[in-house]
Amino acid sequence: MSEHDAPQPAPGREPLTPEGAQALRAYAARKREQADQVAAVLEDIAENGLPAIEDCVPWEELREAKLTQLHAHRGHVA
Repeated sequence: MSEHDAPQPAPGREPLTPEGAQALRAYAARKREQADQVAAVLEDIAENGLPAIEDCVPWEELREAKLTQLHAHRGHVA
């Protein structure tokens, strides 16, 4: 096998298209970045304690903001 041959999938697995593999790697990179952000927040809390309640946003406000954002991206469905 030369350096330029595509690797073969493991036995019993279906190969992906190059585009499919690229999309899957991009998705994994986004998830890894999100996990790193969550880990950083947790490490900060472990080091410095919980933030003051006055500095926090109620989860209901966060939920409504996210739903509004999703609705704007999706548009109206009849």
